[in-house]
Amino acid sequence: MAVKKGLGKGLDSMIPEQIIESREEKTENVSRETLIHISDIEPNKTQPRKRFDEDALQELADSIKQYGVIEPLILQKRDKYYEIIAGERRWRAARLAGVKEVPAIIKDYSPQEMVEIALIENIQREDLNPIEEAQAYHRLIDEYHLKQDEIAEKVSKSRAAVTNSLRLLKLDGRVQQMLIDDMLTNGHARALLPIEDFGKQYNTACKIFDEKLNVRQTVKLVKQILNEKPQKEIAAAKEDEVIYRNLEEKIRGIIGTKVSIHRKQKNRGKIEIEYYSAEELDRIVEMFETLA
Repeated sequence: MAVKKGLGKGLDSMIPEQIIESREEKTENVSRETLIHISDIEPNKTQPRKRFDEDALQELADSIKQYGVIEPLILQKRDKYYEIIAGERRWRAARLAGVKEVPAIIKDYSPQEMVEIALIENIQREDLNPIEEAQAYHRLIDEYHLKQDEIAEKVSKSRAAVTNSLRLLKLDGRVQQMLIDDMLTNGHARALLPIEDFGKQYNTACKIFDEKLNVRQTVKLVKQILNEKPQKEIAAAKEDEVIYRNLEEKIRGIIGTKVSIHRKQKNRGKIEIEYYSAEELDRIVEMFETLA
């Protein structure tokens, strides 16, 4: 997953204008920038992003040592601390840099608005891995009853993009972790979704990673797997084949000529008896007349 370097352009430039306006209408937020002691700040436990690239954090920390924290954090006041709404990566890097105070803007948002803003910031910066993004969408649906088209509008993405993201949560947990660890791409993961058997899905994911298959090769492999007959079905078909071959041989021993049994669906079929001369046909007819 690519990590954007630098300090960014400011949260307001990243949140769609209509969202900012709706926040201003609902709340009397203090928008003045102030300095807050870094030890008085704590991360938001509902932050969609769970993983932070250590190398990228160190690069940002080095930049902060030289230029300071240019973009303020967005915080919300709690009883004894300030909770981060947006800017946890900058906060972490500032701590690495040994900074004592950071610029911040104190605002007051609802829990849903906090999730939305944190999600928007991370998506705009491309900071979330695909599973974190999908989990954030799911939370907005599950806890705040947003519809997919509403989420799509908030994050400036198509509804199809949100839907495809949410489908990743249907993957086996081990496959999701491979996606988080960059062992698979989004394209690989989506190609695996038709495989409903989690064990088979995970084994296929491992094969993709081990053999370094591209997405097109993965799609082809998945089609082959879906078209494979189950082993029990194959074994039963082989057993039936043996039974019918034995019956053919048994009838041949009675009639004295080649016999073929052609099976159809619903236990139907036909028996084909071969003869090689008029005399042989007369013999077979006489045999059936005798049996009658």
